[in-house]
Amino acid sequence: MRYLSFFLFVLLVGCKDASQNTAEVAPQFTSNYDEPYRLQYHFSPPAKWMNDPNGLVYNDGVYHLFYQYYPDDIVWGPMHWGHATSTDMVHWEHKPIALYPDEHGLIFSGSAVVDHNNTSGFGKDGIAPLVAIFTYHLMEGEQAGRTDYQTQGIAYSLDNGDTWTKYEGNPVIGNDGIKDFRDPKVFWDKTTEQWVMVLVAGDHAKFYRSSNLKDWIHMSDFGKDKGAHGGVWECPDLFKLRIQGSYDARWVLLISINPGAPNGGSGTQYFIGDWDGETFTTDQEEPLWIDYGTDNYAGVTYNNEPNQERLFIGWMSNWNYARNTPTEVWRSSMTLPRSLKLKEFKEGLRLTNYPYDKVDTLVYDREPVYAADAPGQVYFDSVPLNQHRIQFKAPANETTFFILSNDKREEIELGFFPQDSLMTFDRTQSGLVDFEPSFGAERHSQPFTPNGEEMDVTVYIDASSIEVFVDWGRYVFTEQIFPTIPYDEVQVVNQSKSGIRNFRIDSIPSIWK
Repeated sequence: MRYLSFFLFVLLVGCKDASQNTAEVAPQFTSNYDEPYRLQYHFSPPAKWMNDPNGLVYNDGVYHLFYQYYPDDIVWGPMHWGHATSTDMVHWEHKPIALYPDEHGLIFSGSAVVDHNNTSGFGKDGIAPLVAIFTYHLMEGEQAGRTDYQTQGIAYSLDNGDTWTKYEGNPVIGNDGIKDFRDPKVFWDKTTEQWVMVLVAGDHAKFYRSSNLKDWIHMSDFGKDKGAHGGVWECPDLFKLRIQGSYDARWVLLISINPGAPNGGSGTQYFIGDWDGETFTTDQEEPLWIDYGTDNYAGVTYNNEPNQERLFIGWMSNWNYARNTPTEVWRSSMTLPRSLKLKEFKEGLRLTNYPYDKVDTLVYDREPVYAADAPGQVYFDSVPLNQHRIQFKAPANETTFFILSNDKREEIELGFFPQDSLMTFDRTQSGLVDFEPSFGAERHSQPFTPNGEEMDVTVYIDASSIEVFVDWGRYVFTEQIFPTIPYDEVQVVNQSKSGIRNFRIDSIPSIWK
């Protein structure tokens, strides 16, 4: 996507000709994945800078994760598409860089599809091509003060993503002077039998159609008078979801925004509405947020998913401090893969997100570290809790605290205040927080309405991240943390002395070793 106003444009040394195969050798980085703060069961690159997930697509038994990548430094620079693959969305294999900058610009965010019917004509010998759709960012144009420096290009692969050829007719969508014109998400609309693209244009989304992925016609716009507008809109996604427990379905539009999130900096809002093949409409008056933590941004979902699920991955960072986090070999990780569902609650239809069930395979057949029921408080003090899943049930209508801490008095606190309709997450004393003023400035909060007498809480903690899921993803906090030593104490306290049930701690092995 960005980072706009990059302080110095690095000449595109080694840029590839637009028509040639662009994948070369895998990045030559030495990493045992044992550096300080290196996450052990989340995806991160071997080294250097990463941001947005791109081109999420499944094909021939393989889940592809492309991502914004700068192979020369741990801060944002000229963007490439990095690449990794998985057969289970849990274990990942690093692949060569997929797309390099060329004469049209840097390679910003986008999507990928399987062209089953070879509408593009890129297929050969019965092989359905993978087609990547991405934004070109011409840094020279931006530095010259132009507004037309972002255009849309495509590339194709006939070997399931190992090598890519850029279309000689790029760009496929030009720019008449729209600043921040980027991040195309494309899907095949079965009802209208056409390709649909949604991309963003500063403060709104634009929709296009195509029969061949090369020639695009603008259909409609959405959002100038809807949703949050505290910053630039980015990384859209549009998909249809069935309402849980019903035969009815709705369309969901994801829009990331930076800044303007409810707890500062970057965040992802969503809209529930209808798509008629040309326009997206919604009756939603207020913005809804997929995650109230500050470290889940630019997330999008998989195309061509084989089990008709809607699987989501986000970038686990925030533009407020992404370039300053205290890591040295690499910078940034992805969230756990999550399954998105539409569910009806007291307050109406809401989008839930909860770890994909294959994540559970990491703890299958393993004895829990600790398990207990307790009348009003659980306390555990024994092992470093830096690669674990913690689960429990607690009364939903009473104040509850979940606290992780260590001997240096570093701690994180999750609070439930049903009387105030509020959930909070406090990392102000979590460890290293002074690398950027906003990181540990204040506790984060979100509206909280208990959905019954008991709430279900699942917490995933890795070396420098915590992901909190309440009531199967109705409420979510995704946060980075940087304790100077691992947390080794956990407490769950319910003010009413009511029972805490099914408390359990499971260790999670590294996916890299």
